Amino acid sequence: MRADGMPENWVKSSYSNEDGGDCVEVDANRPGTVRDSKDPDGPRLRFAPASWAAFVSSAAAGEFGNI
Repeated sequence: MRADGMPENWVKSSYSNEDGGDCVEVDANRPGTVRDSKDPDGPRLRFAPASWAAFVSSAAAGEFGNI
């Protein structure tokens, strides 16, 4: 549960492999909040909404290669 009372709802990309590879999860209730799926109790990164939207758009457009 987050400090604002809204539950966390972590979502992993369908492109993430399921054999313990590198995975990042996003809190669907708070886009721009991410964590390492291998360390669910570890640190979280929070990005400003505009920054997160720009990243997602760029990734979808293939600007970072095959990630």
